[in-house]
Amino acid sequence: MCVGERQDKADGAVKERPETKPEDPTLYKVVLLNDDYTPMQFVVDVVESVFQKSPAEAYRIMMQVHLNGRGIAGVYPWEVAETKASVVTVLATEAGHPLRTTIEEA
Repeated sequence: MCVGERQDKADGAVKERPETKPEDPTLYKVVLLNDDYTPMQFVVDVVESVFQKSPAEAYRIMMQVHLNGRGIAGVYPWEVAETKASVVTVLATEAGHPLRTTIEEA
């Protein structure tokens, strides 16, 4: 049988592919953790630069960290969350601050 003659036959009916709906990726929260040594302005600067938040939103997140011990900086797919958390860790280490992050399923 040559290529032009090949056809999938199902009693003369056209086979339909079952619809597959693309699933949204699982999202993860990047959480900043409070410590007694990292300056508040450093946290605001990191939130603005790494998470692209406005100054007002960055300040709100920093206050959440300060008052509650933790604050959600953003919600992203795993790879993005992991990258942003590691960037925060590198920036904090380079600046000599103990700011830590964690990643949690949203």
